[in-house]
Amino acid sequence: MPMYQPSSRRRDGEWKKEVGGGGQVLDLETAVKDGILGGGGGVVAKGEKLDLKTMVERLDSIEVPSVFICPISLEPMQDPVTLCTGQTYERSNILKWFSLGHLTCPTTMQELWDDSITPNNTLSHLIHSWFSQKYTAMKKKAEDVQGRGLEILEVLKKKVKGQARVESLKELRQIVSSHDSVKQTVAENGGIGMICSLLGPFTSHAVGSEAIGILVKLDLDSESKKNLVEPAKVSLMVDMLNEGSVETKINCAKMIEMLMEGKELESKSFSSFSLLVGLLRLVKDKKHPNGVLAGFRLLKLVISYEGVRSSIVSIGGVPQIVELLPNLNSECLEFALYVLEALSSLTEGKMSLKDCPNTIPNMVRLLMRVSENCTQLALTILWGVCEISPEECAPIAVDAGLAAKLLLVIQSGCNPVLKQRSAELLKLCSLNCTTTLFISKCKLTRTIQ
Repeated sequence: MPMYQPSSRRRDGEWKKEVGGGGQVLDLETAVKDGILGGGGGVVAKGEKLDLKTMVERLDSIEVPSVFICPISLEPMQDPVTLCTGQTYERSNILKWFSLGHLTCPTTMQELWDDSITPNNTLSHLIHSWFSQKYTAMKKKAEDVQGRGLEILEVLKKKVKGQARVESLKELRQIVSSHDSVKQTVAENGGIGMICSLLGPFTSHAVGSEAIGILVKLDLDSESKKNLVEPAKVSLMVDMLNEGSVETKINCAKMIEMLMEGKELESKSFSSFSLLVGLLRLVKDKKHPNGVLAGFRLLKLVISYEGVRSSIVSIGGVPQIVELLPNLNSECLEFALYVLEALSSLTEGKMSLKDCPNTIPNMVRLLMRVSENCTQLALTILWGVCEISPEECAPIAVDAGLAAKLLLVIQSGCNPVLKQRSAELLKLCSLNCTTTLFISKCKLTRTIQ
């Protein structure tokens, strides 16, 4: 059990802890009075009374002084009690320790000569005081940024133009990204509709980029989404997806994804070659993994429409995606395979996959390597390619190790459908390869065959 071991001593009946630098030893009451551990204050915002548990939960991301940490749970103590050994623990944790039959101090492993526990009121006061002060500061900071958010909204409502508008939107985007409270402030004060109104056919990319960067962080209602699917606004997003910064491209992809998931966009709105070209550029940008993921997530949505699939094939999307496979992480890889599997449902998609020299080797390598879902997608793609031209593709697939991989799938604990498809593909390969090649690549003897 991992345990934190704070230094503690009992002198003349007073509990003391080492705090601060230089080995200085202070009793906790003095630490409170002098503010060494952030005590003092201890007043929560007027009109709001919160217990210690609530404050600890809301301040879970801040660094807590080590003397407040229970050595058993490594969590801040809310009801500290002290043993005869001088060690302090959270009451519930030490009682659970005793209930398991332990008669020792968890930190020092000393046998207890007295099994009583004493409430450490001084430390309890210090903990409550410290968290109260931190919570009050957090509340004040939140109120300050909310106030600043309102100020910016008022400036924007006055229809400032040019660089002043860009700078105001940029500041609002920054505080919306950093403070959840400002998101609610913007929504409750008409900010979403006002920001949506800034987008249109004559909006500069500088303004559009900041506006989309704000909107993509907010919870948009149905009315706001309907506003954003106006052709001029969708066109602006597609333009910025092609020509903006990487951050802007990612935000535009996420925004279009949000609109598509809500069914606000019709297929004709996102079937343009410009959008598809922009997404293919985004997924090929190896320097920005977040962009690759955002691009593939949106591609997965748009390929649900057959017309879009044909467009992706016609602009050379298949070989571009196939070449990316070896360098993708597991999350992106699954999206990429999903896209290719959807494209393989078209005859022209299968032909494009067959004509790409790395399709079969890349798919064979992915079998039984990442996940069962990836194996199933790769197997479907291989089946489509081999089925359309078995005499040409089967020997290439077997030479790449497909037969041996299929035997592994059949012998594994995969689902029955996957095993059945593997058996069918194995049979297709055996019928279209020489016996020598098939047996050697399966690592089988003639007798077994």
